[in-house]
Amino acid sequence: MASTENTTPTKPKTLNRPLRKFVKKRGKRAMRWASRVQSRASLVPDTPFVETDHFPFLAEFEDKWDAMRDEVRGILRHREAIPGFEEVSPDQYRIAQSQKWKTFVLYGFGQRLEKNARQAPVTAEILSRVPNVQTAWFSILAPGYHIPAHTGVTKGILRAHLGLIIPTEREKCRIRVDDEIRAWEAGKVIVLDDTYEHEVWNDTDEERVILLFDFDRPMSWRGRMLNRIMLGLMKFTAFYQEPKKNLADFEARFEAATRRADENLEKLSD
Repeated sequence: MASTENTTPTKPKTLNRPLRKFVKKRGKRAMRWASRVQSRASLVPDTPFVETDHFPFLAEFEDKWDAMRDEVRGILRHREAIPGFEEVSPDQYRIAQSQKWKTFVLYGFGQRLEKNARQAPVTAEILSRVPNVQTAWFSILAPGYHIPAHTGVTKGILRAHLGLIIPTEREKCRIRVDDEIRAWEAGKVIVLDDTYEHEVWNDTDEERVILLFDFDRPMSWRGRMLNRIMLGLMKFTAFYQEPKKNLADFEARFEAATRRADENLEKLSD
């Protein structure tokens, strides 16, 4: 079985800038305060996993999951052009290393990446019907990789996982959220609150692929207003601006890779 040990993470030099560290520290304090308010404003249970019955729009994902699986299989033919999570967001250097956790992003910070969306039209169309979808990507986890324990940013958002390509020994490919552990299942959605500590193991020799997407937590008007304010402020920071630029760069790189592949196929057919 492949090893689950990660190498010691190397922190990018740009993350040591005093202003960035100051903003991150203050931002975490503000988000913790906001999360307490949002928890009280929540219209669904504030639990590590939230039952999908609360979100009727998720049924379409399970109904059409096989079409989305086929789309990601096509994308994986160009896996060398798919970035590692740490390349998109250097702040994730501790949990994503050596391109062992790749991400093909369809939505970033509430904006659709049109070039990437054309590579997965069925998936993008269904995502467009998610209320206030914030981020969405195909999450591709290498065999034997362990994502260390970490926590998300805001309780104003919930995260959904749809199983697409799941290892045969699926019980060995699992996620812990707080003190609950679940294994992914092909064609099934799970919803979690990532402000609870969570970690992931793929203790198999097979790749795991899911569709991961974030959407607004159902809350009273006070919670919704606070969520809009906090997310709006975040857009002025490097934690938003840097990944946004990186996403545009990698989107262009992937489009160029698929164009080259198509051109090569045409030459072979001549």
